[in-house]
Amino acid sequence: MLGDSISAGYGIPVGHGWVALLQKRLSGKGYSYHVVNASISGDTSRSAGARLKNLLDDVHPDIAVVELGGNDGLRGLALEEIEKNLETIIEQLKNRNSRVLLIPMQLPPNYGPVYTSRFQEMYQRLGQAHDIKVGEFILEGIGDRPELMQSDGIHPITAAQQMMLDNIWPSLQPMLEQ
Repeated sequence: MLGDSISAGYGIPVGHGWVALLQKRLSGKGYSYHVVNASISGDTSRSAGARLKNLLDDVHPDIAVVELGGNDGLRGLALEEIEKNLETIIEQLKNRNSRVLLIPMQLPPNYGPVYTSRFQEMYQRLGQAHDIKVGEFILEGIGDRPELMQSDGIHPITAAQQMMLDNIWPSLQPMLEQ
């Protein structure tokens, strides 16, 4: 798992994030996969990409879930830069024979309709260009419900973590069978 604070479990107790719940689900369903959560709060596509080579020297993932881009977009970085960074990450993972699940992020509407729509389109374009699976928005049905979000309005509470896993599962589960 390569992600930012959404996958690192920012603001919730350790072991209660959706990635930890994923490991429990995998084990409970008899899958032998071991989940390594290499997510860091505040990570951007550039910073995650910069540390990926060293990660891949230690870990050889069969499946890599990439949940990045939100912090880039919130900083208003050029979409071309974000896309290139994500592309580099995808290529590094595929070069190590990892199957990649790309989790798209979304931005608040105050970034303007052109930037936000182009931001969302970027994930589909990357999926098609690199023949990888693009999952669902991890905060679908969560981000627009204040009772499921921490006071910052960005990070989900502990009670939303299972919902996040449920949002990812339909895209991830078929990859487990390959």
